Amino acid sequence: MILSRAQYGQISRYLERLRPNRQGLKLLMEQFPSQSQSTLLSIFSLEYQKRMKRTHARHHTTEACETYYQRYLSGVMNNAAAPVLFELANEMDLAPSLMARIVLEKFLQEREQIMPSKPVINGMLRDPSQIPDRVLANQVYQCTVNDSCYGPLVDCIKHAIGQEHEILLREKLQRKGLSFLVVEGHVIHWIESKASFGDEYSHQCYLQDQFWSYWNRFGPGLVIYWCGFIEELDCHRNRGIILKDCFPEDIVTLHCTMANTERGRDR
Repeated sequence: MILSRAQYGQISRYLERLRPNRQGLKLLMEQFPSQSQSTLLSIFSLEYQKRMKRTHARHHTTEACETYYQRYLSGVMNNAAAPVLFELANEMDLAPSLMARIVLEKFLQEREQIMPSKPVINGMLRDPSQIPDRVLANQVYQCTVNDSCYGPLVDCIKHAIGQEHEILLREKLQRKGLSFLVVEGHVIHWIESKASFGDEYSHQCYLQDQFWSYWNRFGPGLVIYWCGFIEELDCHRNRGIILKDCFPEDIVTLHCTMANTERGRDR
């Protein structure tokens, strides 16, 4: 689905009042029922990643981490079954999985008297049963399964969706037997698949890190944002980069062009 900058801005502004959890995602979809769910989910994730990056330093000071940890201890002491970490994350406007990571790191640091390694933390977030505290393990699990933007569950889903779209694209290309093709009058030598929405920030990063490099090596190409993109970003066609939100069906292949040429000669 292709959106204008104005439409994207409207969605982005509404997102500012929501929390990065499944309830927030549900409210977003109810507010914009005409937009596809995959588009809204991708925008939801992109915007919260930006918000978390902007506020990262504030949440990771020594004082903030200690405060979160003490509030967690106090909360589970009063009611170990309550979703203490999840509610704390919502109150602090922090993604639940990120709050779980902060508290888990603090817990292990105090227990082992050393800073836990990143692989150890990641392993426990992926499998909370490895956490040597049953209450904390349950709290971390609640955070990861209710987080729509961060955490091992989200990473797994994103990876699977990306793989699915790459397989879909490869199958379409193989069925058509394409070496290169012409889309809307533009010759295409490469196709990049992105199972996400193309917003201003991510698209500019991709241009700098990937797309212009492909263009320099292989020539003009096509980028498919399967969850849609901001319409105004499709502004480099004359320079050799086309944006689409699906696999183009109205294509002309080299084989077809050569066949038409041969028929013209026969006449």
